[in-house]
Amino acid sequence: MKKILILLILVISGFQFAQAQVLDQVVAIVGGKIVKLSDIENQFQQAKLQGVLLGEKDKCQILENLMVSKLLINQAELDSIVVDDQQIESEMDRRLRYYIAQFGSRDKFEEFYKKSILEFKNEFREIIRGQKMEQEMEGKITGSVTVTPSDVKKYFNSQDPDSIPLVPAEYEIGQIVRQPKIGQEEKEKVRQKLTELRDRILKGENFASLAVLYSEDPGSAKKGGELGSHGRGEFYPEFEAMAFSLQKDEISPIVETKAGFHILQLIDRKGDYVNVRHILIMPKVSVYDLANAKNFLDSVYTLIKEKKITIEEAAAKFSDDPSGKNGGMMINSASGNSRFSAEELDPSVYFVVDKLQQGEVSQAVPMKDEEGKQAYRLLYLKLRTSPHKANLKDDYDKIQNATYEKAKLDALNKWIGEKIKTTYVKIFDEYKKCSFQQNWFAN
Repeated sequence: MKKILILLILVISGFQFAQAQVLDQVVAIVGGKIVKLSDIENQFQQAKLQGVLLGEKDKCQILENLMVSKLLINQAELDSIVVDDQQIESEMDRRLRYYIAQFGSRDKFEEFYKKSILEFKNEFREIIRGQKMEQEMEGKITGSVTVTPSDVKKYFNSQDPDSIPLVPAEYEIGQIVRQPKIGQEEKEKVRQKLTELRDRILKGENFASLAVLYSEDPGSAKKGGELGSHGRGEFYPEFEAMAFSLQKDEISPIVETKAGFHILQLIDRKGDYVNVRHILIMPKVSVYDLANAKNFLDSVYTLIKEKKITIEEAAAKFSDDPSGKNGGMMINSASGNSRFSAEELDPSVYFVVDKLQQGEVSQAVPMKDEEGKQAYRLLYLKLRTSPHKANLKDDYDKIQNATYEKAKLDALNKWIGEKIKTTYVKIFDEYKKCSFQQNWFAN
Protein backbone atom coordinates (compact mmCIF):
# COMPACT_ATOMS: atom_id res chain seq x y z
CA MET A 1 0.00 0.00 0.00
CA LYS A 2 1.18 3.54 -0.64
CA LYS A 3 2.43 4.95 2.63
CA ILE A 4 2.35 8.68 3.35
CA LEU A 5 5.76 10.31 3.64
CA ILE A 6 6.47 11.04 7.29
CA LEU A 7 9.99 12.42 7.34
CA LEU A 8 10.57 11.76 11.01
CA ILE A 9 9.44 8.25 11.83
CA LEU A 10 11.76 8.70 14.75
CA VAL A 11 11.01 7.08 18.02
CA ILE A 12 10.94 10.46 19.72
CA SER A 13 8.56 11.99 17.20
CA GLY A 14 5.67 13.57 18.95
CA PHE A 15 7.25 13.84 22.39
CA GLN A 16 7.01 17.61 22.23
CA PHE A 17 3.28 17.28 21.64
CA ALA A 18 2.70 14.81 24.43
CA GLN A 19 2.14 17.59 26.93
CA ALA A 20 -0.84 19.01 25.02
CA GLN A 21 -3.96 19.03 27.12
CA VAL A 22 -6.05 16.80 24.84
CA LEU A 23 -8.29 14.04 26.10
CA ASP A 24 -6.94 10.91 24.43
CA GLN A 25 -9.14 8.13 23.11
CA VAL A 26 -8.94 4.82 21.28
CA VAL A 27 -9.79 5.21 17.59
CA ALA A 28 -9.06 1.68 16.34
CA ILE A 29 -8.35 -1.85 17.54
CA VAL A 30 -6.46 -4.37 15.39
CA GLY A 31 -6.17 -7.83 16.92
CA GLY A 32 -4.99 -7.10 20.44
CA LYS A 33 -3.43 -3.74 19.54
CA ILE A 34 -4.95 -0.28 19.91
CA VAL A 35 -4.43 2.95 17.97
CA LYS A 36 -4.99 6.14 19.95
CA LEU A 37 -6.02 9.56 18.73
CA SER A 38 -2.71 10.92 20.05
CA ASP A 39 -0.81 8.49 17.80
CA ILE A 40 -2.44 10.08 14.75
CA GLU A 41 -2.07 13.65 16.01
CA ASN A 42 1.58 13.21 16.88
CA GLN A 43 2.49 11.92 13.42
CA PHE A 44 0.33 14.59 11.77
CA GLN A 45 2.00 17.43 13.69
CA GLN A 46 5.49 16.00 13.26
CA ALA A 47 5.01 15.73 9.49
CA LYS A 48 3.84 19.35 9.34
CA LEU A 49 6.91 20.42 11.30
CA GLN A 50 9.05 18.75 8.65
CA GLY A 51 7.34 20.69 5.88
CA VAL A 52 5.03 17.94 4.60
CA LEU A 53 1.81 19.57 3.41
CA LEU A 54 -1.07 17.65 4.97
CA GLY A 55 -4.78 18.21 5.35
CA GLU A 56 -7.31 16.71 7.73
CA LYS A 57 -8.14 13.98 5.20
CA ASP A 58 -4.54 12.76 5.44
CA LYS A 59 -5.26 11.65 9.00
CA CYS A 60 -7.15 8.73 7.47
CA GLN A 61 -3.99 7.66 5.65
CA ILE A 62 -1.97 8.01 8.85
CA LEU A 63 -4.53 5.87 10.67
CA GLU A 64 -4.35 3.19 7.98
CA ASN A 65 -0.55 3.15 8.17
CA LEU A 66 -0.80 2.71 11.94
CA MET A 67 -3.35 -0.09 11.59
CA VAL A 68 -1.06 -1.91 9.14
CA SER A 69 1.76 -1.61 11.69
CA LYS A 70 -0.48 -3.02 14.43
CA LEU A 71 -1.57 -5.86 12.15
CA LEU A 72 2.05 -6.80 11.45
CA ILE A 73 3.06 -6.62 15.12
CA ASN A 74 0.01 -8.62 16.19
CA GLN A 75 0.86 -11.38 13.71
CA ALA A 76 4.54 -11.29 14.69
CA GLU A 77 3.53 -12.04 18.28
CA LEU A 78 1.22 -14.84 17.14
CA ASP A 79 4.12 -16.27 15.08
CA SER A 80 6.41 -15.99 18.12
CA ILE A 81 8.85 -13.70 16.36
CA VAL A 82 11.41 -12.60 18.94
CA VAL A 83 13.63 -9.54 18.67
CA ASP A 84 16.93 -9.83 20.50
CA ASP A 85 17.33 -7.37 23.37
CA GLN A 86 20.81 -6.50 22.14
CA GLN A 87 19.36 -5.47 18.77
CA ILE A 88 16.97 -3.14 20.53
CA GLU A 89 19.65 -1.56 22.73
CA SER A 90 21.97 -1.14 19.75
CA GLU A 91 19.27 0.52 17.65
CA MET A 92 18.22 2.72 20.56
CA ASP A 93 21.80 3.90 21.09
CA ARG A 94 22.24 4.54 17.36
CA ARG A 95 19.16 6.72 17.21
CA LEU A 96 19.98 8.58 20.40
CA ARG A 97 23.45 9.38 19.09
CA TYR A 98 21.86 10.82 15.96
CA TYR A 99 19.33 12.90 17.89
CA ILE A 100 21.93 14.19 20.35
CA ALA A 101 24.19 15.20 17.47
CA GLN A 102 21.37 17.35 16.08
CA PHE A 103 21.20 19.25 19.38
CA GLY A 104 24.96 19.48 19.79
CA SER A 105 25.15 17.85 23.19
CA ARG A 106 23.44 15.39 25.50
CA ASP A 107 22.62 18.18 27.98
CA LYS A 108 20.87 20.32 25.35
CA PHE A 109 18.90 17.29 24.19
CA GLU A 110 17.74 16.49 27.75
CA GLU A 111 16.99 20.14 28.46
CA PHE A 112 14.82 20.50 25.36
CA TYR A 113 12.72 17.40 26.05
CA LYS A 114 12.90 17.72 29.84
CA LYS A 115 13.76 14.03 30.07
CA SER A 116 16.95 12.19 30.93
CA ILE A 117 18.52 9.76 28.47
CA LEU A 118 17.52 6.93 30.84
CA GLU A 119 13.89 8.11 30.80
CA PHE A 120 13.94 8.21 27.02
CA LYS A 121 15.30 4.68 26.86
CA ASN A 122 12.65 3.41 29.25
CA GLU A 123 9.89 5.13 27.26
CA PHE A 124 10.72 4.00 23.77
CA ARG A 125 12.39 0.60 24.31
CA GLU A 126 9.06 -1.15 23.63
CA ILE A 127 8.34 1.15 20.70
CA ILE A 128 11.58 0.08 19.05
CA ARG A 129 10.78 -3.55 19.83
CA GLY A 130 7.46 -3.11 18.01
CA GLN A 131 9.16 -1.49 15.02
CA LYS A 132 11.68 -4.30 14.83
CA MET A 133 8.94 -6.93 15.04
CA GLU A 134 7.05 -5.13 12.29
CA GLN A 135 10.16 -5.19 10.08
CA GLU A 136 10.76 -8.88 10.81
CA MET A 137 7.16 -9.74 9.95
CA GLU A 138 7.23 -7.72 6.74
CA GLY A 139 10.47 -9.46 5.77
CA LYS A 140 8.86 -12.83 6.41
CA ILE A 141 5.95 -11.94 4.14
CA THR A 142 8.07 -10.57 1.28
CA GLY A 143 11.19 -12.67 1.74
CA SER A 144 10.39 -15.09 -1.07
CA VAL A 145 9.60 -12.36 -3.62
CA THR A 146 11.75 -12.49 -6.76
CA VAL A 147 11.50 -10.87 -10.18
CA THR A 148 12.59 -12.20 -13.56
CA PRO A 149 13.79 -10.25 -16.60
CA SER A 150 10.34 -10.87 -18.03
CA ASP A 151 8.77 -9.23 -14.96
CA VAL A 152 11.04 -6.22 -15.33
CA LYS A 153 10.14 -5.79 -18.99
CA LYS A 154 6.43 -6.22 -18.27
CA TYR A 155 6.55 -3.66 -15.44
CA PHE A 156 8.38 -1.11 -17.57
CA ASN A 157 6.03 -1.57 -20.54
CA SER A 158 3.02 -1.11 -18.26
CA GLN A 159 4.09 2.41 -17.30
CA ASP A 160 2.44 5.45 -18.86
CA PRO A 161 5.07 6.86 -21.27
CA ASP A 162 4.45 10.32 -19.83
CA SER A 163 5.25 9.09 -16.31
CA ILE A 164 8.62 7.53 -17.15
CA PRO A 165 11.19 9.65 -15.28
CA LEU A 166 14.07 11.58 -16.78
CA VAL A 167 17.43 10.17 -15.67
CA PRO A 168 20.13 12.87 -15.36
CA ALA A 169 23.64 12.45 -16.74
CA GLU A 170 25.52 9.84 -14.73
CA TYR A 171 29.16 8.95 -14.35
CA GLU A 172 31.11 5.79 -13.57
CA ILE A 173 34.55 6.72 -12.29
CA GLY A 174 37.66 4.83 -11.30
CA GLN A 175 40.67 6.05 -9.35
CA ILE A 176 44.25 5.04 -8.58
CA VAL A 177 45.38 6.63 -5.32
CA ARG A 178 48.93 7.13 -4.12
CA GLN A 179 49.12 8.05 -0.44
CA PRO A 180 52.56 9.33 0.63
CA LYS A 181 53.82 7.71 3.78
CA ILE A 182 54.47 10.02 6.70
CA GLY A 183 58.04 9.76 7.89
CA GLN A 184 59.00 8.87 11.44
CA GLU A 185 60.79 12.18 11.82
CA GLU A 186 57.58 14.11 11.15
CA LYS A 187 55.67 11.95 13.65
CA GLU A 188 58.26 12.68 16.30
CA LYS A 189 57.96 16.42 15.64
CA VAL A 190 54.21 16.20 16.25
CA ARG A 191 54.67 14.14 19.40
CA GLN A 192 57.15 16.70 20.71
CA LYS A 193 54.73 19.55 20.00
CA LEU A 194 51.88 17.80 21.82
CA THR A 195 54.16 16.90 24.73
CA GLU A 196 54.98 20.59 25.13
CA LEU A 197 51.29 21.54 25.05
CA ARG A 198 50.43 18.81 27.53
CA ASP A 199 53.15 20.03 29.91
CA ARG A 200 51.81 23.58 29.69
CA ILE A 201 48.30 22.36 30.57
CA LEU A 202 49.59 20.31 33.51
CA LYS A 203 51.36 23.43 34.76
CA GLY A 204 48.09 25.33 34.81
CA GLU A 205 47.38 26.71 31.33
CA ASN A 206 43.83 26.36 30.03
CA PHE A 207 43.23 23.34 27.77
CA ALA A 208 40.41 25.04 25.86
CA SER A 209 42.49 28.14 25.12
CA LEU A 210 45.38 26.07 23.76
CA ALA A 211 42.91 24.02 21.67
CA VAL A 212 41.64 27.21 20.02
CA LEU A 213 45.22 28.24 19.22
CA TYR A 214 46.78 24.94 18.18
CA SER A 215 44.23 22.19 17.42
CA GLU A 216 43.94 21.21 13.74
CA ASP A 217 40.41 19.86 14.12
CA PRO A 218 38.42 22.69 12.50
CA GLY A 219 35.11 21.48 13.89
CA SER A 220 36.09 21.54 17.56
CA ALA A 221 39.01 23.98 17.78
CA LYS A 222 36.79 27.06 17.82
CA LYS A 223 34.83 25.46 20.70
CA GLY A 224 37.92 24.94 22.81
CA GLY A 225 38.35 21.42 21.47
CA GLU A 226 35.00 20.23 22.90
CA LEU A 227 33.41 17.42 20.91
CA GLY A 228 30.06 17.21 22.70
CA SER A 229 28.36 14.09 24.05
CA HIS A 230 29.11 10.92 22.09
CA GLY A 231 28.45 7.24 22.70
CA ARG A 232 30.54 4.18 22.15
CA GLY A 233 31.38 3.32 18.55
CA GLU A 234 31.55 6.93 17.35
CA PHE A 235 35.27 7.58 17.78
CA TYR A 236 38.39 5.87 16.49
CA PRO A 237 38.94 2.81 18.73
CA GLU A 238 42.16 4.18 20.27
CA PHE A 239 40.52 7.55 20.94
CA GLU A 240 37.41 5.94 22.46
CA ALA A 241 39.39 3.64 24.73
CA MET A 242 41.31 6.61 26.11
CA ALA A 243 38.21 8.85 26.44
CA PHE A 244 36.33 6.28 28.52
CA SER A 245 39.35 5.57 30.73
CA LEU A 246 39.83 9.16 31.94
CA GLN A 247 38.64 10.72 35.17
CA LYS A 248 36.92 14.12 35.10
CA ASP A 249 39.36 16.89 34.06
CA GLU A 250 42.17 14.35 33.64
CA ILE A 251 44.61 14.97 30.76
CA SER A 252 45.44 11.94 28.63
CA PRO A 253 48.81 10.87 27.30
CA ILE A 254 49.29 11.26 23.54
CA VAL A 255 46.95 9.07 21.46
CA GLU A 256 47.57 8.20 17.80
CA THR A 257 44.67 7.57 15.41
CA LYS A 258 44.20 7.64 11.64
CA ALA A 259 43.44 11.34 11.93
CA GLY A 260 46.72 12.18 13.68
CA PHE A 261 47.88 12.64 17.28
CA HIS A 262 45.68 13.85 20.13
CA ILE A 263 45.65 14.76 23.78
CA LEU A 264 42.26 14.59 25.54
CA GLN A 265 40.60 16.04 28.60
CA LEU A 266 37.46 14.49 30.04
CA ILE A 267 34.68 17.03 30.60
CA ASP A 268 31.92 14.67 31.66
CA ARG A 269 30.79 11.07 31.46
CA LYS A 270 27.28 9.71 31.87
CA GLY A 271 27.02 5.95 31.41
CA ASP A 272 27.99 5.10 27.85
CA TYR A 273 28.20 8.75 26.79
CA VAL A 274 31.28 10.88 27.16
CA ASN A 275 32.12 14.51 26.44
CA VAL A 276 35.79 15.31 25.91
CA ARG A 277 37.85 18.12 24.50
CA HIS A 278 40.94 17.38 22.48
CA ILE A 279 43.84 18.94 20.66
CA LEU A 280 44.62 17.32 17.32
CA ILE A 281 47.84 17.80 15.41
CA MET A 282 48.18 16.04 12.08
CA PRO A 283 51.60 14.99 10.80
CA LYS A 284 52.35 16.67 7.50
CA VAL A 285 53.44 14.88 4.37
CA SER A 286 56.77 16.29 3.26
CA VAL A 287 56.95 18.13 -0.05
CA TYR A 288 59.51 15.57 -1.15
CA ASP A 289 57.25 12.57 -0.40
CA LEU A 290 54.26 14.27 -2.02
CA ALA A 291 56.29 14.94 -5.17
CA ASN A 292 57.38 11.30 -5.22
CA ALA A 293 53.73 10.19 -5.09
CA LYS A 294 52.89 12.44 -8.05
CA ASN A 295 55.91 11.24 -10.02
CA PHE A 296 54.98 7.63 -9.36
CA LEU A 297 51.44 8.18 -10.69
CA ASP A 298 52.83 10.04 -13.70
CA SER A 299 54.72 6.87 -14.58
CA VAL A 300 51.58 4.76 -14.10
CA TYR A 301 49.68 7.21 -16.32
CA THR A 302 52.30 6.69 -19.05
CA LEU A 303 52.02 2.91 -18.78
CA ILE A 304 48.23 3.14 -19.18
CA LYS A 305 48.42 5.57 -22.11
CA GLU A 306 50.91 3.30 -23.86
CA LYS A 307 48.57 0.35 -23.21
CA LYS A 308 51.24 -1.56 -21.32
CA ILE A 309 48.81 -2.07 -18.46
CA THR A 310 45.06 -1.74 -18.10
CA ILE A 311 43.49 0.70 -15.68
CA GLU A 312 41.99 -2.19 -13.71
CA GLU A 313 45.38 -3.91 -13.44
CA ALA A 314 47.06 -0.67 -12.40
CA ALA A 315 44.44 -0.02 -9.71
CA ALA A 316 44.81 -3.53 -8.29
CA LYS A 317 48.62 -3.32 -8.32
CA PHE A 318 49.35 0.26 -7.33
CA SER A 319 46.37 1.96 -5.65
CA ASP A 320 46.52 2.66 -1.90
CA ASP A 321 42.73 2.91 -1.79
CA PRO A 322 40.51 -0.13 -1.02
CA SER A 323 38.72 0.48 -4.33
CA GLY A 324 41.82 -0.92 -6.03
CA LYS A 325 40.49 -4.41 -5.32
CA ASN A 326 37.43 -3.51 -7.39
CA GLY A 327 39.28 -2.23 -10.43
CA GLY A 328 39.48 1.19 -8.82
CA MET A 329 35.78 1.88 -9.26
CA MET A 330 34.32 4.44 -6.87
CA ILE A 331 31.09 3.36 -5.14
CA ASN A 332 28.20 5.73 -4.53
CA SER A 333 27.38 5.30 -0.82
CA ALA A 334 23.83 6.58 -1.41
CA SER A 335 22.89 3.97 -4.01
CA GLY A 336 25.42 1.22 -3.38
CA ASN A 337 26.37 1.07 -7.07
CA SER A 338 29.07 2.72 -9.16
CA ARG A 339 26.97 5.46 -10.77
CA PHE A 340 26.97 9.11 -9.70
CA SER A 341 24.98 12.11 -10.84
CA ALA A 342 26.91 15.34 -11.22
CA GLU A 343 25.39 16.61 -7.94
CA GLU A 344 26.64 13.53 -6.07
CA LEU A 345 30.25 14.00 -7.12
CA ASP A 346 32.76 15.98 -5.12
CA PRO A 347 33.56 19.12 -7.16
CA SER A 348 37.26 18.20 -7.18
CA VAL A 349 36.31 14.98 -8.99
CA TYR A 350 33.61 16.41 -11.23
CA PHE A 351 35.72 19.22 -12.69
CA VAL A 352 38.41 16.69 -13.69
CA VAL A 353 36.26 13.90 -15.14
CA ASP A 354 33.90 16.30 -16.94
CA LYS A 355 36.82 17.25 -19.20
CA LEU A 356 37.68 13.62 -19.97
CA GLN A 357 36.46 11.55 -22.87
CA GLN A 358 34.80 8.27 -22.01
CA GLY A 359 37.53 5.69 -21.43
CA GLU A 360 40.18 8.35 -20.77
CA VAL A 361 42.36 8.65 -17.66
CA SER A 362 43.52 11.93 -16.15
CA GLN A 363 47.02 12.89 -15.15
CA ALA A 364 47.84 12.91 -11.44
CA VAL A 365 45.69 15.39 -9.49
CA PRO A 366 45.92 16.34 -5.79
CA MET A 367 43.35 15.09 -3.32
CA LYS A 368 42.66 14.80 0.40
CA ASP A 369 41.54 11.54 1.98
CA GLU A 370 38.83 11.14 4.62
CA GLU A 371 41.27 12.22 7.35
CA GLY A 372 42.26 15.32 5.38
CA LYS A 373 45.70 13.96 4.44
CA GLN A 374 47.24 14.99 1.14
CA ALA A 375 47.63 12.49 -1.67
CA TYR A 376 47.51 12.20 -5.45
CA ARG A 377 45.31 10.15 -7.74
CA LEU A 378 44.55 9.35 -11.35
CA LEU A 379 40.87 9.57 -12.28
CA TYR A 380 39.33 7.41 -14.97
CA LEU A 381 36.03 8.11 -16.72
CA LYS A 382 34.60 4.70 -17.52
CA LEU A 383 31.13 5.89 -18.51
CA ARG A 384 29.19 9.10 -19.00
CA THR A 385 25.51 8.92 -19.89
CA SER A 386 23.43 11.71 -21.35
CA PRO A 387 20.20 12.90 -19.71
CA HIS A 388 17.45 10.64 -21.00
CA LYS A 389 14.14 9.02 -20.24
CA ALA A 390 14.63 5.80 -18.34
CA ASN A 391 14.92 2.77 -20.62
CA LEU A 392 15.63 -0.92 -20.25
CA LYS A 393 18.98 -0.80 -22.00
CA ASP A 394 20.66 1.93 -19.97
CA ASP A 395 18.74 1.78 -16.68
CA TYR A 396 17.94 -1.88 -16.19
CA ASP A 397 19.18 -1.93 -12.58
CA LYS A 398 16.94 0.98 -11.60
CA ILE A 399 13.91 -0.53 -13.32
CA GLN A 400 14.66 -3.95 -11.84
CA ASN A 401 14.75 -2.42 -8.36
CA ALA A 402 11.45 -0.59 -8.97
CA THR A 403 9.91 -3.86 -10.20
CA TYR A 404 11.15 -5.69 -7.12
CA GLU A 405 9.79 -3.03 -4.74
CA LYS A 406 6.44 -3.13 -6.54
CA ALA A 407 6.35 -6.94 -6.24
CA LYS A 408 7.07 -6.74 -2.50
CA LEU A 409 4.37 -4.12 -2.09
CA ASP A 410 1.87 -6.32 -3.96
CA ALA A 411 2.76 -9.31 -1.76
CA LEU A 412 2.33 -7.22 1.38
CA ASN A 413 -0.99 -5.77 0.21
CA LYS A 414 -2.27 -9.26 -0.62
CA TRP A 415 -1.26 -10.52 2.82
CA ILE A 416 -2.92 -7.54 4.54
CA GLY A 417 -6.17 -8.07 2.62
CA GLU A 418 -6.30 -11.73 3.58
CA LYS A 419 -5.21 -11.23 7.19
CA ILE A 420 -7.87 -8.56 7.83
CA LYS A 421 -10.55 -11.17 7.14
CA THR A 422 -9.40 -13.30 10.08
CA THR A 423 -8.37 -10.54 12.50
CA TYR A 424 -10.58 -8.59 14.87
CA VAL A 425 -10.73 -4.98 13.63
CA LYS A 426 -12.81 -2.17 15.11
CA ILE A 427 -12.71 1.46 13.98
CA PHE A 428 -14.43 4.11 16.11
CA ASP A 429 -16.40 7.30 15.52
CA GLU A 430 -15.56 9.68 12.65
CA TYR A 431 -12.80 7.45 11.29
CA LYS A 432 -15.44 5.00 10.13
CA LYS A 433 -16.03 7.46 7.29
CA CYS A 434 -12.46 7.23 6.02
CA SER A 435 -11.81 5.94 2.54
CA PHE A 436 -9.17 3.27 3.12
CA GLN A 437 -7.12 1.40 0.54
CA GLN A 438 -7.79 -1.90 2.32
CA ASN A 439 -11.23 -3.20 3.33
CA TRP A 440 -10.84 -2.94 7.11
CA PHE A 441 -14.55 -3.71 7.54
CA ALA A 442 -14.22 -7.12 5.83
CA ASN A 443 -15.22 -9.04 8.94
